[in-house]
Amino acid sequence: MSPTVNATAQPLDVAAIRRDFPLLSRILHGKPVVYLDSAVSGQMPLRTIERMAKYERDEHTNVHRGVSTLSQEATDAYEAAREKVRKFIGAASIKEIVWTRGTTESINLVAQTFGRMKVGAGDEILLSAMEHHADIVPWQMLAEEKGATLKVIPLTDDGELILDSLDELITDRTRIVGVVHVSNVLGTINPVKEIIARAHAKGVPVLVDGAQAVPHLKVDVKDLDADFYVFSGHKLSGPTGIGVLYGKLAHLDAMPPWHGGGNMIRSVSWEKTTYIAAPGKFEAGTPPIAAAIGLGESIDYLEALGLDRIAAHEHELLAYATEKLSAIPGLRILGQAKDKASVLSFVVDGIHAHDMGSLLDGEGVVVRAGHHCAQPIMTRFGVPATTRASFAYFNTREDVDVLVSAVLKAIEIFK
Repeated sequence: MSPTVNATAQPLDVAAIRRDFPLLSRILHGKPVVYLDSAVSGQMPLRTIERMAKYERDEHTNVHRGVSTLSQEATDAYEAAREKVRKFIGAASIKEIVWTRGTTESINLVAQTFGRMKVGAGDEILLSAMEHHADIVPWQMLAEEKGATLKVIPLTDDGELILDSLDELITDRTRIVGVVHVSNVLGTINPVKEIIARAHAKGVPVLVDGAQAVPHLKVDVKDLDADFYVFSGHKLSGPTGIGVLYGKLAHLDAMPPWHGGGNMIRSVSWEKTTYIAAPGKFEAGTPPIAAAIGLGESIDYLEALGLDRIAAHEHELLAYATEKLSAIPGLRILGQAKDKASVLSFVVDGIHAHDMGSLLDGEGVVVRAGHHCAQPIMTRFGVPATTRASFAYFNTREDVDVLVSAVLKAIEIFK
């Protein structure tokens, strides 16, 4: 299902990996936890938790502002994490890596700076039909403010974008394209490199929402030629409250600051304030130091496992789960794209997704139930909500079997 799978990759030692995640040994409602909700938040390995605790216990102070040994140590660890992110996504410089609170803030930052510079009355913003609310609402707000229009790339019944009309959708009034790399509902891996190339051929910049991509795919922003690429730490087995905005340096240099305050200034007087260069000018105030350090540790952990090995393992689990769930009468899987990541959303005749989620929870199975902050997709497929199981490198076939058994039990209850 995924073009990134390396068939020769050595298999993961999943039993050993599972020992790195304390939550997986928890008992929930008398049953062992089966965590199938990594698309909402990946579990943090012990080494990440312990590294953050070390900062809080032994290194806790602010960064960039002190001459003390503690401040220098904290700054070094904080900036080392930025370098790890740069390397992880293939950016050219740490100046292109901006810390934010998450994907949502990253997109809002671009919309309220770059977007305000570029979008005017009568202009157009092009999004895909499978965007998360985080890549819809900020652009709607900007469009309403500026008198611009949102346009949408449609998708097929299988959950693939219809790109035949892309050259028509991108007009001389299009100011930016926003597209999700991997759908959080359908699991579809979009051909973002092709979309970027076709947009660039018409001089239009592209923002890619990579929140669901970075845990599963090797991302190279230079190869993609993305203008902006955004993601959240907690999707990447890291902590909440930390996110990344990658932006081409020429864009970041041209964009005005996002927030005002300390740490992003060169000089302040009553008459005028001047700002430091990117990325600092976008990082006002005390940053999420422990979270940034923790994200860097999670990146180290994932790279030690090997992204190709992770992809191969998750691909096998997705194929197995798709086969098992598809065999259940009355169950329908949303999203049958040829290229998919390990996200599986389904509906069952006569059972609301929230009821299914609650019944699965009673069996110790942690999934997501609802519209997944993607209501336009729900409308497109004519459902109010779905139950979503998402698989990670620490999941097993046995986890899938427990899921299938719990779904069958829920169906029996509703007969």
